[in-house]
Amino acid sequence: MASNQVYPFERNRYYPGKMLTTADFQAEQSYHINKLRFMNSLMYGAGIVCGCSVVNLDDLSILVESGVVIDGSGREIIIDSSLVKKLSAIEGFDDLNSDTACLCVRYKEKDIHSVYAVSHKESDQEYEYNRISEGFEMFLVDKDEFDEGFEMESEFLQTESLFMGANFEGSITMPTIVSKGRNVKARVEIRKTSAADVKLSYRAILDIPSFSAPDGSQQIDIEIDDIELPEDGVYYKDLWMEVHNNAGIESNVILRSGSATAFENDKAISAENSFAMKVRFSEDTPSSLIRRETGKLSLEMRQAVTSDAIKLAEIDLMRTDSAYVIENIREVKKNQYIDLPGQTGIRNDYMEFFNKEVDIKEKHGESSFEPSKAPVVEYTGSELKNVATGVLEIPLGRDARKGDIRYSGEITHGLGSGNVYVSIGYEYISQDQTLGASAKSTVYGNPELFSRQAQQLVDAETAVRVLNDKGSFVVAARLLRDVDFLVLTYRWVAIKFPSGEELEAADYYGKSITAKTPTVVMRPRENYYFGVQFNNMDPCSITYELTAPGTGEVSTDGVYSAPAKEGVYEIRIYCSDMPMVCTYAYAIVKSTATEEDVGSIKEQESEPMVKLPDMKEFNL
Repeated sequence: MASNQVYPFERNRYYPGKMLTTADFQAEQSYHINKLRFMNSLMYGAGIVCGCSVVNLDDLSILVESGVVIDGSGREIIIDSSLVKKLSAIEGFDDLNSDTACLCVRYKEKDIHSVYAVSHKESDQEYEYNRISEGFEMFLVDKDEFDEGFEMESEFLQTESLFMGANFEGSITMPTIVSKGRNVKARVEIRKTSAADVKLSYRAILDIPSFSAPDGSQQIDIEIDDIELPEDGVYYKDLWMEVHNNAGIESNVILRSGSATAFENDKAISAENSFAMKVRFSEDTPSSLIRRETGKLSLEMRQAVTSDAIKLAEIDLMRTDSAYVIENIREVKKNQYIDLPGQTGIRNDYMEFFNKEVDIKEKHGESSFEPSKAPVVEYTGSELKNVATGVLEIPLGRDARKGDIRYSGEITHGLGSGNVYVSIGYEYISQDQTLGASAKSTVYGNPELFSRQAQQLVDAETAVRVLNDKGSFVVAARLLRDVDFLVLTYRWVAIKFPSGEELEAADYYGKSITAKTPTVVMRPRENYYFGVQFNNMDPCSITYELTAPGTGEVSTDGVYSAPAKEGVYEIRIYCSDMPMVCTYAYAIVKSTATEEDVGSIKEQESEPMVKLPDMKEFNL
């Protein structure tokens, strides 16, 4: 692949008496041209800006509609009018070896307008071209030989194989870093690798400590039945889970040992027995994580992943020794159309027909408290687990007048359900004469009392509605005078108070936890996740510990790693906030364990261990 590097940039330096040569004028042009192409490649990437659809006119010919393309070097390719082409007349047709061809376009310059060279010498040409036409050329190439550009491996996503058969292969992909308190998905991808008429079925169980499935459990059942795909067809299944907002820094998504089975028709195929996908936790929002990941790509990497040829379509052919017929034309799905800022409004208007969360009430000026429409609030962690704070914005619009009431979206404070107090204060930036610089201030209460000292204040009375059972709140603001502001910015502080029941010593009675797998048979150095079942209590943070040294390792999220030595080892499991509510699990480590033994659970239940507190401690 040819180098598309256009930097470092150099421009002419002019001074009195400078003699300008052809090289100077060429440098002047190159500077501006390369600067524009450099920004095009960074801001837009490579792909189709508009148009360029390919249509099958008849068995031998195609129509390429007019449009604009930006290649990997940032060069604009303009197809100014629709073209009708006979496929056999396009460059590269005679070199095709397969029945699937890629129709591509690439940038091409051409010297035009021949003129007489006035000052030419005898050794020079008598005529020179006076202009350069920025054009393009189309060509065909076998699908397997098309250069897609080097695709960089990203550390943001991780992939594990699920199974590999003669006709299907499956994998699962999810982020390596996730945001606490947010949703994340793992995507199962199944690809057909042959043309055989075969159905696939797959079963497996994922253990997800530190996550919650939609049903509230800490496991996800993968159930795929009798799917049929064409060759190279792909099937996706999205597995959503919620990340717990706990103090841990990492966890695992684990394929439960012995739970995976895969069948092509009725024939069993090889499936992965177990694996663990390590996931790190972050306080940052998903958008912050993605911006950091996409922004860290260096210029050398960007240059390596781009291609100067842009694929417009894939064409299926029926060929003989002396003839061909166009069977089908497929549009390119990957990296085809470039998202342009100027099209944002149109895209949003169209999305209203597909986005269920858009409430028709907003069209008539009524408020709506749809959680999915709430503004994004970055949760600020605190050393106090019952305190949270953040910033919210209330949009006013351009026609806000005195007496108007505006609402925020529904905002999750992150403290869970229960008795929560929320206070808000108007946040603004003003010039501080003492500091000699701009300073941020927050006014809690009535901002009208400070309006003479700070002209930036907006007189508005506010109220907060706390949705105790949902763990969220909504803010309303009524303007006391006309304003020119478009947005009101408030700082919110939420404090959770324990209820009377939480302070009662008797609250521990009846509560217990049990291990879902009280006893498990393992091989040396194998891993197993000990899930927990909560009895007569809400799920809470769990702590795992070994009762004796040298008996293996257990992670904070309950993944036990067996030692190399055979034996029976004990793991204590208890509620982090209520250590007296505990249970025990046991790992039987045998080097001679069979497939039937591994992961099997003995028919016994772990007795819940509850150490009741001394009543004297509560001064009852």
